[in-house]
Amino acid sequence: MAVPSSRLFLGIIPWYSLLIVCGAALAIFLAVREEPRTALKKDTVIDFALWVLPCGIIGARVYYVIFAWDQFKSDFWSVFKIWEGGIAIYGAVIAGLLTAVFFCRSRKLPLLQLCDIIAPGLVLAQAIGRWGNYFNQEAFGLPVTNPALCFFPFAVLIPGSSGLEWHMATFFYESLWNFLVFVFLLIGRRKWFRYAGDVFFFYAFLYACGRLIIEDFRLDSLYASSSLRISQLLSLLICMGLMIYYLVRFRSAPLPFVWRIPAFVSLAVSLLLCPFVLGLVSFPDYPLHFLLLLVCSLFNILGICSLYGKCAEGDVLYADIKG
Repeated sequence: MAVPSSRLFLGIIPWYSLLIVCGAALAIFLAVREEPRTALKKDTVIDFALWVLPCGIIGARVYYVIFAWDQFKSDFWSVFKIWEGGIAIYGAVIAGLLTAVFFCRSRKLPLLQLCDIIAPGLVLAQAIGRWGNYFNQEAFGLPVTNPALCFFPFAVLIPGSSGLEWHMATFFYESLWNFLVFVFLLIGRRKWFRYAGDVFFFYAFLYACGRLIIEDFRLDSLYASSSLRISQLLSLLICMGLMIYYLVRFRSAPLPFVWRIPAFVSLAVSLLLCPFVLGLVSFPDYPLHFLLLLVCSLFNILGICSLYGKCAEGDVLYADIKG
């Protein structure tokens, strides 16, 4: 398992493509199942899928090309050779969100409810799609030199200058994290979430928290500059933006100040992290480096959960509506 036997399924279809298609199909299936619980019209998800799938692929490619332009500037037509690899999930999500805004405006549909029913399937599709990186032997992390840690799935074997070398299996870490987020959203939309948009907001927040840490171990990150990992910066901005949103939304709630402390601490730690992520200050050596990122993500999660858990009132939004 540390080395894939083949990049092709049945010797014909690339595993990467097959897994992406399966993940997208499963995401659509789950959203269609959830559709009757919302105010959306029948077949809205199917109609939206016809819009968002091509737009998501284009967005994923454009995002990658922008931040990896050195690979394409000498051969412009290679930009269109997407079958050779080179897509980024953040680009797909951004393009998908813009498509959802346009789609809902043109059809006068509730945007946040559409995002809510799509979010669980989306993060599950991401968990499945990450295994395509395993078969392509990409999205791996730092070298692993401790023999006790040279095992799958903690590490994978990647071809190097001296043969196969052990590297951190960062694709697996993210796949596992995404699956845990999927389970949380699946349970949460029946038991906890009370407002339209909360399922999607928690998806974005939790995914960003995990990506903030995992991205730091990868060797193939997209950079906006020599030291600025664009996905790490975007993750940090998402966490900070949503934390501020929930602080503002619950500012008048009868909440003891002690329950707001984790949210303010998370913002303080995130601000402290900004100069390091931006490359203005050099990151300290491991394990202090990792500890700083971990503390930031943990306080982010603790902060938003403490705010939401103590302030949200009323019936759960989707729990009692029968399909």
